[in-house]
Amino acid sequence: MESAVRPADVFCLPGYLAFWTASTVSAFGSYITGLALQVLVVVTLKGTATDVGLLNAARWLPYLLLGLVVGAMVDRYRRMPILVATDIARAVLLVAIPALWLLGWLSLPVLMGFVGAFGVLTLLNDAASQSFVPRLVPGPALLAANARLDQGGTVAQTSGPLLAGVLVTLAGAPLAVLIDTASYLVSAAMLVIGVRVAEPKPAASGRRLDLGREIGEGLRWVYRHPTLAPLALSIHGWFFFNSMLGTVFTPFVLVGLRLRPFELGVALAAAGVGGFGGTLAATRLGLRWGAGWAVIGCHALTPLACAIIALAPATGGHALAVAMLAAGQGVYGFAMGAENPNSLGYRQAVTPDALQSRMNTTMRSLNRAMIVVGAPIGGLIADGIGYRAALWIAAAGFLLVPALLAATPFRHARHGDTPTGTTR
Repeated sequence: MESAVRPADVFCLPGYLAFWTASTVSAFGSYITGLALQVLVVVTLKGTATDVGLLNAARWLPYLLLGLVVGAMVDRYRRMPILVATDIARAVLLVAIPALWLLGWLSLPVLMGFVGAFGVLTLLNDAASQSFVPRLVPGPALLAANARLDQGGTVAQTSGPLLAGVLVTLAGAPLAVLIDTASYLVSAAMLVIGVRVAEPKPAASGRRLDLGREIGEGLRWVYRHPTLAPLALSIHGWFFFNSMLGTVFTPFVLVGLRLRPFELGVALAAAGVGGFGGTLAATRLGLRWGAGWAVIGCHALTPLACAIIALAPATGGHALAVAMLAAGQGVYGFAMGAENPNSLGYRQAVTPDALQSRMNTTMRSLNRAMIVVGAPIGGLIADGIGYRAALWIAAAGFLLVPALLAATPFRHARHGDTPTGTTR
């Protein structure tokens, strides 16, 4: 079994508890906003599944257009100031959505514009955050640190949709977004007060900016690496089919099954419960099976989850439909909760510090590009041939991901691997 820091120990590391708290609080608000915006499109603006897909695409379009550039830029700066500044900026931006709604000026194109701007700030924050973790904790603690971060996220994923369902029902979707504003302000405050890390001066800071060369370094590191390359390509495929699932799910529940926003929140909260269980198992699975087989095994659960959701009945009572949806979301959440710490911890461990932001944004940019393409396609399929047909197509696509990844060298990936390919 590979040596690593136990999950309980990472909270003793200086600054980690404050960083974890900031991340968890921010995730809590984000899950509320994620549900509220989709309900806003379907219920308040009377949109279709295609409209939901367009909104999702707008949020992630900045990753496609700017991701590689942002990765190169973030590697040239200290990461903590970026985290604080983007939290504050997102809090300010979100206030505009309920303000425009109250004025009667909110429409789908306007909402897409704001969501796109929000996506730019999230891109910056993501690039800095994932690259900051290896500076906050030592290499042997990366698996445990990411597992704890995901546990906080799954707690937010459990309670956020439930609260969102209540808030949307009582106050309306636009006003529910204000909770996320407060969460970003709290996150920024926790980072400023509780995290003290002496970040090194970036190696590229005194060098003339050469975006082409620096972006190329990130691309070559990821797509020429013997294990990172197949991992990246498999995750791109997963994101494509997951964007279809994410786009279809809300209109399937609200329109196809005629459930209420609160019941949608209950179903989505089950993903958080499953995800929490997955994060608890993530470290043990990764150390026992290795990063490779842990990730492959988790991906194999996703098509099962999608199939359970697709089988939720439109007749027989709301309770049965909600139970089926929750069961599918629970399996889905477990798979994600156990997979993410293993894949993220592994790729952080095998990447040099100078390439962390470029590695992360290279992979995330292409992942989000899959959302930009897949979300509208999922909406069009759902509107054209039905919600269930779109869900079954997504399930079939999910089957391909673990099957293809198991045929690559990534199946041998271990958490003891380092940037040089040696074992600690």
